[in-house]
Amino acid sequence: MSHTIALVDDDRNILTTISMALEHEGFKVQTYINAESALVGMNRSPPDLAVIDIKMPRMDGEELLQRLRKKTNIPIIFLTSKEEEVDELLGLKLGADDFIKKSSGFSVKILIERIRVQLRKNNTEKDDNKNIISQGKLKLDSSQLECEWDGKSLPDKLTTTEFLIVKELAKRPGVIKERAQLMDIAYKDNTDIEDRTIDSHVKRIRKKFKKVDQNFSAIETRYGSGYRWNVS
Repeated sequence: MSHTIALVDDDRNILTTISMALEHEGFKVQTYINAESALVGMNRSPPDLAVIDIKMPRMDGEELLQRLRKKTNIPIIFLTSKEEEVDELLGLKLGADDFIKKSSGFSVKILIERIRVQLRKNNTEKDDNKNIISQGKLKLDSSQLECEWDGKSLPDKLTTTEFLIVKELAKRPGVIKERAQLMDIAYKDNTDIEDRTIDSHVKRIRKKFKKVDQNFSAIETRYGSGYRWNVS
């Protein structure tokens, strides 16, 4: 089955270049020249993954991502022309699954591989419908990528990456998972991810759980080691 990719960028040349490359690889493509039309179009016809430019006029990519995350947990990859690491971390804190720079060395081939990684990861979770993880107040349904806490669905859905991190921690409560282990789970084929990326995802996960429980403390930081699911 062919996957549908949404491309959002105010640069028509980039839209054309990437969409032609994706179509050549067998993907279906939705293209949007601004965030406003993308929000309407993706709500009407949800894609399997979205590639979004950060800097666009009026509504930028960060605001678009925030609005999309209220309704969907599809993988989202940010494009940016900036080099500063802070922008990368900001994008991940907002809920992006991956990040690629539109620098002089920008490679459409690398972007396509990143897209494939995210789609494989997403499909693996959806196909894993053999068990529902219940751990205290937590309930994870891998077949639907759904998460509940104390019987309540999270207002902001976990992204696929966030879901994988929570699942990995919760399936072995009390066991410390090093950042490197979590990176292997969340970014299997991507060796360019740094330790602090996991920290950004964990902060985002905690924020989402605290919207239904201000006292949420199930994810414990073990300084110098990593994280573990708190059994107490």
